[in-house]
Amino acid sequence: MNKFDRRSSSADIQTLPDDLAEELSRLPSEVISVDDAPSITPPAPLSQDEVRTIVISLMLTMFLAALDQTIVATALPTIGRQFQDVSNLSWVITAYLLASTAVAPVFGTLSDIYGRRAMIIISLSLFVAGSVLCAIAPNMPMLILARGLQGLGGGGIMPVVQTVISDVVSPRERGQYQAYFSSVWMVGGILGPVIGGVFAEHLHWSMIFWINLPLAAAAIVMLLPKMKKIPVFHRKRKVDWLGGVLLMASAVVFMLVLTWGGTRYPWLSPTVLAMVGGAVALAVSFVWHARRADEPFLPLPLLTGSVAPFALTAGGCGLGAITGLTVQLPLYYESVYHLSASEAGLALIPLAAVSTVGAAVAGRTMARAKHYKRVAIIGTSWAALCGLGLTLTTLPLWGLLTLMAAFALGLGTTFPVCVVSLQNSVARPQVGTITGAMNFFRSLMSSFTVAAFAAILLIALGIDVPLAGEHHAAGSVAIPAEDMRHAFRYVFGAATALMTTAALCLIAMEERPLAGPSAKQPVEMAE
Repeated sequence: MNKFDRRSSSADIQTLPDDLAEELSRLPSEVISVDDAPSITPPAPLSQDEVRTIVISLMLTMFLAALDQTIVATALPTIGRQFQDVSNLSWVITAYLLASTAVAPVFGTLSDIYGRRAMIIISLSLFVAGSVLCAIAPNMPMLILARGLQGLGGGGIMPVVQTVISDVVSPRERGQYQAYFSSVWMVGGILGPVIGGVFAEHLHWSMIFWINLPLAAAAIVMLLPKMKKIPVFHRKRKVDWLGGVLLMASAVVFMLVLTWGGTRYPWLSPTVLAMVGGAVALAVSFVWHARRADEPFLPLPLLTGSVAPFALTAGGCGLGAITGLTVQLPLYYESVYHLSASEAGLALIPLAAVSTVGAAVAGRTMARAKHYKRVAIIGTSWAALCGLGLTLTTLPLWGLLTLMAAFALGLGTTFPVCVVSLQNSVARPQVGTITGAMNFFRSLMSSFTVAAFAAILLIALGIDVPLAGEHHAAGSVAIPAEDMRHAFRYVFGAATALMTTAALCLIAMEERPLAGPSAKQPVEMAE
């Protein structure tokens, strides 16, 4: 007999190895197929040296994706002057973000079908090919197209890397490693503008793309030999390409609405309203198709239940809050505290760096505590209280930075708890799919929050809000410090609301036991 019925064969499941029994217990309750389950024969365990090599190579791979989201920003003026085209400069960044957001669920799902090794090779290859084409681009349209290709690869790196970690590290230990990757992401975001500015000013702007080649080569050389020893959990099945195309198309149109709304077109203009209608129609078509497909691209039941919707929402609120503040705070620092553009960038370090400390605290707590989600509940509640303090008080710069660091400490605890809880809630053959969906929704939430914070400032100030540093340009409108303080109280209030929502979601989320070493046993870290 090729099927296990959960009602009549629970004893059979109990006689299987613990890891396999746990995976089978997470599959749909109606019927469990042995063909869909992980192999009963356990792979040879990875040594600490092998885990360390895999983790370092994955961190280097993720650093590439993180770096290229920000490294281009400070080089844009130089690129615009060389190509004598400044009107389309924003597309150099937008093309990457559109592509990387749209393909995140695609690579996650395909890694569950064709395996992690194939998808990491494809994503890195697309990323490197796009980098080379960016570096040799003869004009602005070619550079924009190459950035889109680079974004296809960059968007695949994040979910595949997180999925590989789930294959080599148990859920109880995984939170610690997720903290490492959070720190890599933040370091890449901070170093990107600095490196981009140095290359554009002292070398050549194309170096911001050429640098990806040796980094990608090093990651591949370190990772691929070890990939053969990583346990295999993917399952070959038919790919629902129509569902994937509908999902990507709806994401692209929605991202364009957030990018163009309030800037290129008024929010209530016929163009924006038509695009909103198109995005909704595509999303509804995707849901309609997913409900009828035998094996949908993104199974909708994965997004329901007592874990997924709460973890997705909490993680999206956390990333949205930190992304929205990172984009808008330089303008606040420059207008209220009269910092230069470079000083305003340095003032973002407490927000970015301390959030990784919060992630590290949560990750280590997950490895030892039975009730692991409590650290994130406490952290998000603390962040909400700090956000309330930012909303209601006027502080000197040192006080603001201190309170912002305290806010970031609590915010950072959401990331490892949400990622591991999501991956722990599904069967191993679906970890890539849920990880890709998580990155997809987080990207959409980040874009939505950036647009929402900008809209809040626009309403509060009554004038078009420039990007950080632009209000120093000739002919731009100077914003009085007191007006900016008043307007940013609404921004801080919105960030507080996001963290309150995250805390409530974490409270409501089911806390399922994590597989792995006992909480009483010390966990060896691959340091």
